[in-house]
Amino acid sequence: MTPPITRSTDHPVTRSADVGRSAFLVASGIFLSRITGLVRERVIGYYLGTSFAADAFRAALRIPNFLQNLFGEGVLSASFIPVYAKLVAQGDREESGRVAGAVFSLLAMVVSLLVLAGVLGTPYIIDLIAPGFKGETRDLTIRIVRILFPGVGLLVMSAWCLGILNSHRRFFLSYVSTVIWNAAIVAALIAGRRHSLSTIAVYAAWGSVIGSALQLAAQLPVVIALASGLRFAVRAANDNVRAVIRNFTPVFVSRGVTQLSAYVDQILASFLPEGAVTGLSVAQAIYMLPVSLFGMSISAAELPAMSSALGTDEQVAATLRNRIASSTRRIGFFVVPSAMAFLALGDIVTGAIYQTGRFKASDSTYVWGILTGSAIGLVASTVGRLYSSAYYALRDTRTPLRYAVVRVALTSALGYMASLPLPRLLGIDPKWGVAGLTASWGVAAWLEFLLLRGGMNRRIGRVESPAAYLVKLWGAAVVAAAVAWGIRWLVHPHHPWVAAVAVLVPYGAAYLGMTLLLGVEQAESLLRRVGARFGKWQ
Repeated sequence: MTPPITRSTDHPVTRSADVGRSAFLVASGIFLSRITGLVRERVIGYYLGTSFAADAFRAALRIPNFLQNLFGEGVLSASFIPVYAKLVAQGDREESGRVAGAVFSLLAMVVSLLVLAGVLGTPYIIDLIAPGFKGETRDLTIRIVRILFPGVGLLVMSAWCLGILNSHRRFFLSYVSTVIWNAAIVAALIAGRRHSLSTIAVYAAWGSVIGSALQLAAQLPVVIALASGLRFAVRAANDNVRAVIRNFTPVFVSRGVTQLSAYVDQILASFLPEGAVTGLSVAQAIYMLPVSLFGMSISAAELPAMSSALGTDEQVAATLRNRIASSTRRIGFFVVPSAMAFLALGDIVTGAIYQTGRFKASDSTYVWGILTGSAIGLVASTVGRLYSSAYYALRDTRTPLRYAVVRVALTSALGYMASLPLPRLLGIDPKWGVAGLTASWGVAAWLEFLLLRGGMNRRIGRVESPAAYLVKLWGAAVVAAAVAWGIRWLVHPHHPWVAAVAVLVPYGAAYLGMTLLLGVEQAESLLRRVGARFGKWQ
């Protein structure tokens, strides 16, 4: 039975100014994290290119990350934060400390057992998720995974720190701490640069473990200071701990289903020619930048705000409708031009980030094809995060799970057809099958979004459709892309960074100019904020 939606909390996070500031802090932390992550990817590309060692390292990095994604940030945001944050708001230091300590202890116990099982069972895991890897690639992947598993256990504990920090409105540190992890991997790659490709990959794996420990160590002092009543003990009898566990289970399963989809994609990519796994990983890293910056930041800030809505059922529903509509417009303003950039200028975007050393111009073109598929569902998947947060705010974690299962089933079926049989039927190079995988994500993302939106409309009433608004954004993005291509045709820039400055900067300026001409409120607001900031500097 669905719980009522009336809220009793009156935490000041409900104020729009606080939500805006929180979103800015989350976005800032994510931005720095993603930028250093792209530096990390560029260094990996420089030293490993699209070699067998790059395939092994990237596949290995994703295998133990299954644990982090299952037990990490998103799951704790939907389960632990609402319970712990309410206790903090009530000033119940003793009970909040007991709950936080119990959750930490339970996580540590479960993750330790899974890490041990993962290290011992690595060869069997790889046979399941990357059966196409043979010989040297398979052996190197096994070696790297065994190194990485303990570090991922530490990253899960970092996600617990994020839950504490976000509940106390310390958003920046929790998201920016990943910079340390990225820096450790980069340092390890540089340290091992004179060795063979296999040894460089092993160095990077050890850098990941060291970075995980440093990332946790950077957060713990602040966490301990904020949660001074921590009591570390395995307790499930406490009502609040049971509430966390009840909320945890559906989101945990949902994450597991999503991760299953990612591993199905990796299995399919492992049967494609060399470089497919790396191409998929590189495209995902670029694709996730706007998703994280604009989808995750706004959704993370909106979750506590929507959860704190006050009044009757209809008043709460009206508040949610307004918040969803407003945030959808904000997300769309930034994500639509990102999708168009992936479609029209993906090789320039990829080249600016990765093209160096063994990562060549042909590799940038290859990733562009993969990004084109990803762009299909970029808007849907990003706004879909906002709708998921609305369900979590209503204490409904089961509906997003059901829709996630539908999306994963469709992605797997379409992904298989588009990546393996379809290239043969069309008579094209099999390596382009990986673009079929990302296009399948896009189609499935739209189906999931429509299901989430339809269910929410039935729950709280029809949310305002921003169709006309999105048409303006897409029209502005198309004009901006035409301007960018005109400059590209005239200048013919070859160096990746020259191309990025000469083409992408005018693209962004043209998009902003067109949205201003079309009277898009978000463009005018952005210009006012930039003007206000500039005025303060004078």
